[in-house]
Formats: sequence, structure tokens, C-alpha cells
Amino acid sequence: MLYLVRMDVKMPHDLPAAQADEIKAREKAYSQALQRDGRWPHLWRVVGEYANYSVFDVASNDELHQLLSQLPLFPYMQIQVTPLAQHPSSIV
Repeated sequence: MLYLVRMDVKMPHDLPAAQADEIKAREKAYSQALQRDGRWPHLWRVVGEYANYSVFDVASNDELHQLLSQLPLFPYMQIQVTPLAQHPSSIV
């Protein structure tokens, strides 16, 4: 199942820089592992925002929820999920 996911990150301004850097490093490692195994095939930055649009390819709503909730930045995110379906005019 494909999902379009928008993630907006709102880290607290008073979060110590070292702690923020550590969270971001864990986030990068986790997201790259999911990209390598094919469950996160697309990751696009939103220009001018601390946000991204991503496409996930997972078996279920529950699997997506588990993956998203394990993101190190999850406590600082607002997430919008849109399930995707094949368009009848698509040639892919």
C-alpha cells in the first residue's frame, strides 16, 4: 500500500543543540535504513520549511503507524497521511 505523508517538524527552541543534533542523527540513520529496504522510496524536502513529503510503501496502516511513531523526531512532528490508489489513467 502506498501512502503520501507530509511531516512538519517543530523542535522546541530551548532544546539544547547537542540533544537536537543527536536526535537528527538518529532520524537520518533510521530514515535511510527504511529507504534502503524499500519501505520509504521517496523523500522530498519542502522548500523553505522544516518539512517533507514522503511516499511509503508498506503492507498496512498499522505498519505505517509503527514506522512513523518510531521516528526519533516523531514527538516534534505534525504528520498528515494520505492513502494512495492507482489512478485509472496512469500508464505506470
